[in-house]
Amino acid sequence: MSGPVPDMRWNGAKLVLTCGEALLVLRRDDIPTINWPGCWDLPGGKREGDESPADCALRELFEETGLTLDPSRLRGRARELPHRPGRAGWYFHAEISAAEAGSAVLGDEGAELRLMAVAEFVAHPKAVPHFRDVVREMLGIEAP
Repeated sequence: MSGPVPDMRWNGAKLVLTCGEALLVLRRDDIPTINWPGCWDLPGGKREGDESPADCALRELFEETGLTLDPSRLRGRARELPHRPGRAGWYFHAEISAAEAGSAVLGDEGAELRLMAVAEFVAHPKAVPHFRDVVREMLGIEAP
């Protein structure tokens, strides 16, 4: 996964959380005023203040799922946002256990939280398109 140039601004972080061959995903609220309404999304979101990329991802993870992970479990880097030239997002991968996945609960945002087969997510017509690409890149899956 290629990283951005050093002066590229970033404003958020997402997590690719795998549990075996499955991925923890959220279905976004179906509100027409938000980006990608009703689509399958990865946990994560916008940066608050001057938090680090890992702090941003882990705070959002807790808010959206109630899960806490040790930062040492995260592997990732920045990636230029194809839909926002000159800006970057941080993407992290971590493997979670079945017990962790089973204890995840939907927070205040989103319509559904579930484990979805990785293969289903990267092909799903209602998955956020650029996140399908991120998952493919991070997990070494070839595009069709």
